[in-house]
Amino acid sequence: MTTVAPKPIVTRPWPVRQQVKGSALARVLRTTDAKQIGIMYMITAFVFYILGGFMALLMRTELARPGMQVLSPEQYNQLFTMHGTIMLLFFATPIVFAFANFVVPIQIGAPDVSFPRLNAFAYWLYLFGGTITISGFLTPGGAADFGWFAYTPLSDSLHSPGVGGNMWVVGLALSGLGTILGGVNIITTIITLRAPGMTMFRMPIFTWNILVTSLLVIMVFPFLAAALFALAADRILGAHVFDVDTGGPMLWQHLFWFFGHPEVYIVALPFFGIITEVIPVFSRKPVFGYKGLVGATLLIAALSMSVWAHHMFVTGQVLLPFFSFLSFLIAVPTGMKFFVWIGTMWRGQISFETPMLFALGFLVTFLFGGLSGVLLAAPPIDFHVSDSYFVIAHFHYVLFGTIVFAVFSGIYFWFPKMFGRMLDDRLGKIHFWLTFLGFHATFLVQHWLGAEGMPRRYADYLPSDGFTFLNTFSTVGSFVLGASTLPFIYNVWKSYKVGQLVTVDDPWGAGNSLEWATSSPPPLRNFDKMPRIRSERPAFDAKFPELAAGTSVAGPPEGGARPLTSESDGGATYREDVSDRKH
Repeated sequence: MTTVAPKPIVTRPWPVRQQVKGSALARVLRTTDAKQIGIMYMITAFVFYILGGFMALLMRTELARPGMQVLSPEQYNQLFTMHGTIMLLFFATPIVFAFANFVVPIQIGAPDVSFPRLNAFAYWLYLFGGTITISGFLTPGGAADFGWFAYTPLSDSLHSPGVGGNMWVVGLALSGLGTILGGVNIITTIITLRAPGMTMFRMPIFTWNILVTSLLVIMVFPFLAAALFALAADRILGAHVFDVDTGGPMLWQHLFWFFGHPEVYIVALPFFGIITEVIPVFSRKPVFGYKGLVGATLLIAALSMSVWAHHMFVTGQVLLPFFSFLSFLIAVPTGMKFFVWIGTMWRGQISFETPMLFALGFLVTFLFGGLSGVLLAAPPIDFHVSDSYFVIAHFHYVLFGTIVFAVFSGIYFWFPKMFGRMLDDRLGKIHFWLTFLGFHATFLVQHWLGAEGMPRRYADYLPSDGFTFLNTFSTVGSFVLGASTLPFIYNVWKSYKVGQLVTVDDPWGAGNSLEWATSSPPPLRNFDKMPRIRSERPAFDAKFPELAAGTSVAGPPEGGARPLTSESDGGATYREDVSDRKH
């Protein structure tokens, strides 16, 4: 009889993550490490995302059938106000800083950000501001209930009394201050801490987009702060800034939308950047049209400051041709970006890992949102569908399409760099398809609801209105979308504990920027050694020296040429490269 020697049973292929000794809470409270703060931003923003999503599901439950089901009209008002506030200001904006803090210093070859303690302060301001705002639900009168853009006179103390509204105003001002300080920090870091050889035109597109976003932040968030402090003075001190008799409501709309429209691009440009990092890696090609992409980003930022009044067409108080023309014009640089993304994929060796799937989901969804935006930029159409579900569908396509798809793309892409473990690709694909199908089922039909005349912000409708089927369909889709988060949460938990170990600098095999030239996760000061930077993709050059910029016939000319010089055609020459050739 054959005897079998006992062997240990392999329960899991990779070892369980070892716990770090000491108090995790104490580490989080005192940290000034940009990578750690980036992860804190990401977790906090995701918690807010779950809260905002839960509120959305409550509203969709109410709207599934005519008649009041589960909420009172007052609760419904509080929910749509807080849902919008949370998703835009406590999820979308902070998750920009999650990626900015972790990725940007590594991409420019910096050991840390310029002001580490200011960075930590900005995070805690965001956390406290967000907590104060949603704590309005605990007050006797409930949370703010005047819509996330708080139009006066509805949001004054006469029409919306109660401490919940005050907490909304103060929480947003605090959180906004944190955003401004974060923006200042990121701008200073990118301008002053780039590694030798990392010229502006060698920076990754993601870093460029974060720089432009941070400039927008410091230009427009002070307007929000000013408007909020004036509203607080009206509500608490009895001031008369936004009095109806003196044009106060129009003043509020101008101040708010002068912040509000650039804010849409503050939460779009960084995610364009993430997509521009992901697509070249999974297409095995460099970015097609690097300088054109930088130009398009700058154009979008400039134009975004000039279109705020397209939110105000129906007031009859703004110059329609001017704002309509500029709103049409902003589609041009966005189209340039699409051209670059498609050109990068064109004839590339594309593989469909989860980050790439989410990037393609972004392209499809954002394209639909952009097309309905072109319709809304035409005043005659805007007059018909303003304040209807068509507008709801449009901005969810633009914002969810941009933010959520790109955020998940970025998390699947950089998770191995952040934690040294790969996320499960099979669970990732389940997550993608549930998100994609759930989203389009929820919001595609809302275009038709709006065209049929269903107004936004109504808690109820009549059976005779004919809105029942589309609302029910939308609600079913919303629960699929809600369920899509479950495989993602399980995937993150499982992969963090026992996921496949990353033992190489670049687990994707074709990484371009500097974060793929350091260990996973990176050391405290980001790099143990710095590769030569001679193009906009130094990690690729270091990994494939035979294809590196400027070193062989097979490689491209050295990138980062100074514009409008002979270098634009023949490749750039920099001091460190010239001295190399002499030896």
